[in-house]
Amino acid sequence: MTLKVISFQVADHIDVRQFKNVFTANIHYSDLEELFYHIGNNKYLYVFRHGIVSFTGYTETEMSSFLQLIKPYCRNYIEQRLSDEFDIETGAPSVIYGFSKIEILQADIEIIRLIMLNVSQSVALDYYDLQTNVLLEETNYHTQILEKQGRIELGVVELKKSIGRTLNLKNKIAANLYIFDSPEETWEDEELNKLDQGLKKTFELQARFRNVQEGLAIVKENLDLLKDLLQNRNSARLEWIIIVLIMVEVVNLILEKFIK
Repeated sequence: MTLKVISFQVADHIDVRQFKNVFTANIHYSDLEELFYHIGNNKYLYVFRHGIVSFTGYTETEMSSFLQLIKPYCRNYIEQRLSDEFDIETGAPSVIYGFSKIEILQADIEIIRLIMLNVSQSVALDYYDLQTNVLLEETNYHTQILEKQGRIELGVVELKKSIGRTLNLKNKIAANLYIFDSPEETWEDEELNKLDQGLKKTFELQARFRNVQEGLAIVKENLDLLKDLLQNRNSARLEWIIIVLIMVEVVNLILEKFIK
């Protein structure tokens, strides 16, 4: 039997508390951050506070209908959403990890949940990586102008907005760091722990997370440099204004004495 897991980044945030109150399907696990439903035979649904919805055993029509259902509970809903797919094949003599699939002995509910969690973590990293690359492109544009022209074509307000976007993304990642942790069930079950570690290696989660952190560090370093240069430029302008005012005052004094 083959099951398909599909995870979508649908928003920046999903109000899981309110959604839980209105969506009354059979819930297997819930906390303040995530909701995991066992909808029916080989049909599962995973909803995460950080804006990801994961499906197993759903048709395209069912997924589209559900995404419209959850839309009112989303903040900054994403129409062109990122997604990731992963196949689960049962009946294998042992766990076999593939590029976009995993072969397991049987589809236990905790195993399904763990696989869906890792696929969702992969989509979250794609989302954060995309946002980081946008910030990198913005700062690289200004540093290239600085290299070619020796000056900054960047206003104070625009720089503040770039700094704000970077800080917001860093705060968002920091707030959602829990999504890259292993669930408590893996601490007590050796087989689940091995499966979790194998999935993390398959999706290269740790390496990709480091890349996002390093990218944000580069963006912050570039913005700090641009901020210092702007401050120096503004300080130099202020100094020239003061010098001009002093010169004007001196000239006025000289003219007054001359007239007298």
